[in-house]
Amino acid sequence: MATLVANSADLAGDRSVIARAAEIASAVAAASDEIESSRRLPAALLDQLHEAKLFRLLLPRSSNGIETDPVTFFHVIETIARADASTAWCLSQAGGCAMSAAYLDLPVAHAIFGSDPRAVLAWGPGPRVKAIECDGGYRVTGVWAFASGGRHATWLGAHCPIFNADGSPRLEANGVQEERTMLVRTEDVEWTDIWNTVGLRGTASDQFALNDFFVRADHSITREFDRECRESGPLYRMGSGTCYQVGFAGVACGIARGALDCFVDVARNKVPRGDKRPLRDNAVVQSGLAQSEVNLRAARGFVLQSMAEIWKHLCGGASITVEQRITVRMAATNAIHKAREAVDFAYNAAGATAIFENHPLERRFRDIHTVTQQLQGRSSHFETVGAWMMGAEADLTWV
Repeated sequence: MATLVANSADLAGDRSVIARAAEIASAVAAASDEIESSRRLPAALLDQLHEAKLFRLLLPRSSNGIETDPVTFFHVIETIARADASTAWCLSQAGGCAMSAAYLDLPVAHAIFGSDPRAVLAWGPGPRVKAIECDGGYRVTGVWAFASGGRHATWLGAHCPIFNADGSPRLEANGVQEERTMLVRTEDVEWTDIWNTVGLRGTASDQFALNDFFVRADHSITREFDRECRESGPLYRMGSGTCYQVGFAGVACGIARGALDCFVDVARNKVPRGDKRPLRDNAVVQSGLAQSEVNLRAARGFVLQSMAEIWKHLCGGASITVEQRITVRMAATNAIHKAREAVDFAYNAAGATAIFENHPLERRFRDIHTVTQQLQGRSSHFETVGAWMMGAEADLTWV
């Protein structure tokens, strides 16, 4: 089985899985305006996404998931992002969250994910939250935001610092406070609509709250492979953090690919005001397009090549190394920023054509600039990579 998995992770990925995304891409594009206006993924589109099992890409096979490789995951997310960035973002987020099944006891994982073909887990951070240990579990209180896809999720994850029953912080052996993620049903939380944003409007990354809510101990996870992971496959030895980086790089590259393709159509037909020839005949525009194309392809290739090589290493039985995590972080962050540069070129070169709400470049401009504002797009990741390369102190929290 390991050999088959490794072979599927060449730069092309598993074509049979990628084909599912290609087949549904037109439906995603057709729903894009509704996604934008309603700030939700429509029920009809969700039906198609579930039928194609695109929410189960990184879910273990033991929970009726696809458990695909990260190269294939990138291609799927990129394909969907060309049609609609919000849909791709939700699928990428849900993919990483679904890896939680690997940290649950099998009966619990089956109850949450395996027995429900429409299961989706979403989560987000919460700065003022806590879980107090009690008999059989935890009492959880707090507010969590940025829960991408939470409005169509069946379960939510609430990240919490852990406190003992007497209210004192529970500390790890190294003195750091223990943290766990509590899994609760969507209907058990109180929602607040906060997602009025520049871009990625359809992700419905709203805020949810719990107040002294009981969570069973077996519905909490640490997401640390060497402590509680039940699955031994290479995907789970790599970890969800790396998959998030690869997936959101795929979102950015898909947005940029769509933007450049759209721009070519504009440039072939638009005669700028005061000119006599179409935009495509402008030498500056020609050079800018070529450079944007090269930079996007190079950045995308760095992600795919690096991930394919790391995947082969993992399929040999190893766990991911710090050096490999640094490589993925570097490649993913670079891809996000090169994608943003490509979209900026297309938007700026298209002129006033791109400023209207019904134009695809306007949507992609807003979406890519929302992607770069998120955790995965932070420019500070380059500082971490550079510090590590030179042997300086580096915060590896987000690597």
